[in-house]
Amino acid sequence: MRKLLKVAIALGVVYALLVAGLYAAMAQPPERFGQIMKRMPRQMFFILPFKPLWMQARAGSLRVGDQAPDFTLQTTDRTRTVQLSLLRGKPVVLVFGSYT
Repeated sequence: MRKLLKVAIALGVVYALLVAGLYAAMAQPPERFGQIMKRMPRQMFFILPFKPLWMQARAGSLRVGDQAPDFTLQTTDRTRTVQLSLLRGKPVVLVFGSYT
């Protein structure tokens, strides 16, 4: 019985370390996170709580009514860049999605 308890505790510790490692990976910049995830065995997606960790790691700290953080993007034709802070006071619509 003691041996079974030790095995259960060891498995719990390993699981907790895996969850903590995945959370730490999710907190990395997208390029680094992608490098980590491409090496993760597919079975881990069934074992670890991927979605709840993702939602927590990428939740951010902005609330409704907060000012959007400044960023710079290239236009779709790649001829110039647009900086959000230069558009303050003007109506701006941000559309997030994939256009691939």
